[in-house]
Amino acid sequence: MKIFISFWVVSGFLAAALGGNFNQDFDITWGDGRAKILDNGKLLTLSLDKTSGSGFRSKKQYMFGKIDMQIRLVPGNSAGTVTAYYLSSLGSNHDEIDFEFLGNLSGDPYIMHTNVYTQGKGGREQQFYLWFDPTKDFHTYSILWNPQSIILSVDGTPIRQFKNLESKGVGVAYPKDQPMWIFSSLWNADDWATRGGLVKTDWSQAPFTASYTNFNALACTVSTTSNSCPKNSSSSSWFSESLDNSGVERIKWVQKNYMIYDYCTDSKRFPQGFPPECSIA
Repeated sequence: MKIFISFWVVSGFLAAALGGNFNQDFDITWGDGRAKILDNGKLLTLSLDKTSGSGFRSKKQYMFGKIDMQIRLVPGNSAGTVTAYYLSSLGSNHDEIDFEFLGNLSGDPYIMHTNVYTQGKGGREQQFYLWFDPTKDFHTYSILWNPQSIILSVDGTPIRQFKNLESKGVGVAYPKDQPMWIFSSLWNADDWATRGGLVKTDWSQAPFTASYTNFNALACTVSTTSNSCPKNSSSSSWFSESLDNSGVERIKWVQKNYMIYDYCTDSKRFPQGFPPECSIA
């Protein structure tokens, strides 16, 4: 399968070692000192207080890849906070692949919000509870993005798949032409995040802090010096990776037991019929 990438070419295969160095891989983009890189680049923390949140962005742009990040979410009463971790291009017709973690009152579960944008069109929300406490330890949140599909996973368990349906001719675009950066941010969203904005951020609990470690990227990076993404290397098996039967069953298990919202079943939102990707296997 030959992939044509408009206006961009991709360079040599990037294999960042597990536990990659945050100093080498990311730039802190905002927060006025609230984001910190610690432990010789092995740990990154984002903080939020009443004045500001904070965020970072990858130094490189990626064009397909398998991206892993271990995150420990804000503990305690995190209501009103959102920790976002996502891939995105820029502009009004941007592509984007989202994890967003919506904080909650102490003892209540986080909501993991996911979405996929293609050419500026989103609205593909699926939300889940997690089957563990994401504040007690680091857990691995993974985005596999190749020409066939996008697969989101948690600790190796796939939770969601978005397939490339462009060959079906049903008008569903797929992210394949725009390279994306990795972004993450911690910010206040108490106007909507917790019970639709009913629960406000308790600033007496600030600063709120999320922690990151063990970034790993097997991916193609954007460059002007090469014209292909290696497909035959044993280390680039992710380029053609897809869900096997076991993966399909695990997605079904997660969605049966932990999914709390799926745009593909929201008949009030789509009274004229669900989006075409909802019904195509």
